[in-house]
Amino acid sequence: MIIIGWIFLSIAMIFILFGVISIFVFKNLYMRIIASTIIDTVGSFLFLIGLMFLLWDGAFIFRILLLIGFIFLTSPISTHVNIRSAYLSKLPMDHDQRKSV
Repeated sequence: MIIIGWIFLSIAMIFILFGVISIFVFKNLYMRIIASTIIDTVGSFLFLIGLMFLLWDGAFIFRILLLIGFIFLTSPISTHVNIRSAYLSKLPMDHDQRKSV
């Protein structure tokens, strides 16, 4: 069980690392918000699953399942609010926000 937990933790860290790199690579704010959401949702999900295998106790597993449910419930809502706010403030889709005159 411990080996499976460390495998999940390693995959989560690799996923988070690639997600952070993608935030700096993407030129568009909308794409950056999507990348940060993927880091938040999938990375933390894999991390918590790994912790479930490492801390094999009923009370910890119940708390971790509550955390997983909370993350899956709130992460898409917060992403939608952020992207809608950027859209309503008429933030342009292209990276070059300077207009040549």
